[in-house]
Amino acid sequence: MLSRRASLFLIAPAVVLLGLLFLYPLSYSLIWAFSDEDLGGWGLQNFIKAWGLYSWDVLFTLIIVTLSTLIIGAMSVAIGGYLTLGENRVALTVLRTLYRWPLFIPFVVSAQLMRTFLAKNGMMNNIITSTGLMDPLAAASFLDWRGIVITFVWKQTPFVALLVAGAMAALDRSTIEAARNLGAGRLRILLGIVVPQVGTTLMVGLILSYVVMMSVLSVPLMINAQTPTMITVDMAWRINAYSDYGVANALGFITYAMTAVIAWIYLRQGVREGGRPQ
Repeated sequence: MLSRRASLFLIAPAVVLLGLLFLYPLSYSLIWAFSDEDLGGWGLQNFIKAWGLYSWDVLFTLIIVTLSTLIIGAMSVAIGGYLTLGENRVALTVLRTLYRWPLFIPFVVSAQLMRTFLAKNGMMNNIITSTGLMDPLAAASFLDWRGIVITFVWKQTPFVALLVAGAMAALDRSTIEAARNLGAGRLRILLGIVVPQVGTTLMVGLILSYVVMMSVLSVPLMINAQTPTMITVDMAWRINAYSDYGVANALGFITYAMTAVIAWIYLRQGVREGGRPQ
């Protein structure tokens, strides 16, 4: 009994912080989302209004985040695979040194960097035109949905790649060497032997990246000045311009639902593997 009380005492600070910083704001947001100030009761008016005004933005957000997640997964596997199976020492050293840098840059700084890099007269187009590969008049701005995807991929790939590369480095090398002795190429070894063994780690990294990208405001706000835009921009607009917390919280509830689907897939996979999600 004393041991049980001591355990509860030790986890009490974490539980209190979880309640104050997550459960309380979540409950408050849900109450605002379902409350109808005009009727003085409860209803779905906020959701109807939010869907009527921002349904294309919801779809846009889902497409952007899903596309970014898929690209992040592919690039993370490629980076981790080369770090594990690559043989060029110079290339390995350069890759190990460079791929982690975006991990330490905040999203707001990343967005500002991409504004100067992807603009019509930005660094990317200037480099291409200086090499003669493109006429200066043909330069185009990438400050649209493409810029959002590029920023998300550039920012989140190091995080997932770090997890995947660590999991790949911990694998038993005997299976890889056996496959090499049987004549398997590096791509076949990567996709057929290495990736299946680090699938859970890859899934965890992608889920965390998906949730993070879903909640980012600075990137779509600073890069994409067009419509449709992401839900976070709509939420900020409803609060700052109209003080409409009901619709803003309804949009927030929609993002909860979109991330809950991903979390459910992850938990279900953990149950299938023995009830131990990583």
